[in-house]
Amino acid sequence: MLIAHKIALDPNNVQATYFARAAGTARFAYNWALAEWQRQYEACKADASLPKPSQMALRRQLNSIKDEQFPWMRGVTKNAPQMAIIQLGAAFKNFFAGRAKFPKFRKKGLHDRFSLTNDQFSVDGSRIRIPNLGWVRMRETLRFNGTIMSATVSRVADRWFVSITVDAPDSLPLPHAENQGAVGVDLGVSALATLSTGEKVEGPKAHKALLCRLQRLSRGLSRKVKGSENRKKAKVKLSRLHARIGNVRSDSLHQLTTDLTRRFHTIGIEDLNVRGMVKNRHLSRAVSDMGFFEFRRQLDYKAAKRGGMIVVADRWYPSSKTCSCCGHKLETLPLSVREWTCPECGSVQDRDVNAAINLRNLAVSSTVSACGEEGSGSGRKTRTKPASVKQESSSKLPMGSFA
Repeated sequence: MLIAHKIALDPNNVQATYFARAAGTARFAYNWALAEWQRQYEACKADASLPKPSQMALRRQLNSIKDEQFPWMRGVTKNAPQMAIIQLGAAFKNFFAGRAKFPKFRKKGLHDRFSLTNDQFSVDGSRIRIPNLGWVRMRETLRFNGTIMSATVSRVADRWFVSITVDAPDSLPLPHAENQGAVGVDLGVSALATLSTGEKVEGPKAHKALLCRLQRLSRGLSRKVKGSENRKKAKVKLSRLHARIGNVRSDSLHQLTTDLTRRFHTIGIEDLNVRGMVKNRHLSRAVSDMGFFEFRRQLDYKAAKRGGMIVVADRWYPSSKTCSCCGHKLETLPLSVREWTCPECGSVQDRDVNAAINLRNLAVSSTVSACGEEGSGSGRKTRTKPASVKQESSSKLPMGSFA
């Protein structure tokens, strides 16, 4: 199991300057390789006898011209430009496989990072040794045991971090989940998560809470003269606020997902179309402020570490329109209707709680049918017994379908 631990660094001025130079070198190599890749690809289309571009060929090409054209690259570790081109090759591989968009050029201040292979650095307690630099203090020690694979030094606002990837043993590092049965989780905007137990978890809505300050700092930055020292100071203040918003959101999601995976072994969630939701101009800001994709990402790996199971309902599963008591399905249910009365059994249903209960029932029925070919346990009447293959596939949807 590959696990990454992101640790804050405490560099002095000389070390921070080196990090900035190494990140700039990696960014330059990435952009140079991307432009060269596009040029060689167009030339290959015009002349079929020319070889197609590849990251290995671009690395050899850069090494052959580096001393003459870019001698300043020798001032930082050789991993900075080489790993950047390798990452470009991985980006093109994902693009051709349909998993990502076409690679874009990196920008200064937005993509300030460089990577190191495991033979170019070493970790000793709360410090890390960087090539051509020496030991740099870390704010904490590495938490995971295993084989260290790589490290990436990056800048967030005006702080530097190192993300160390470790190949940890497959054994469960955390105790198994408590025996509190299954739970359904319905994600929303007014409440971040509504559980089938009736609990409602309010999201911090960090962006909404700090929006006035964010707008004020943005206006101040736009009024500064480009290239001035005051503009640099205003930019740092704005970036710090953006980092704070992200940290508040991430902290709340970590607390929620840790609590869910610690209490429940089986968790039912729905496959939200977040990309389509953010296209609604009335909901885009609120949806982005909740962090639905990050919630699912954390839930997946934390449940795996505790031996739990995540059951993902189909994107078109009518969790809100189906009565959790009798199984009656409404034809339409506007988003503004938060509570409705079932015309079949007369029960009053809270929209979010009802959806969470249906997700829990689906998770229970999926678990049973996948193991014992039974369709019971869903909490609602079904005309036909659900097929085991269909139920099994519903719990293993790819991550890409969620975003």
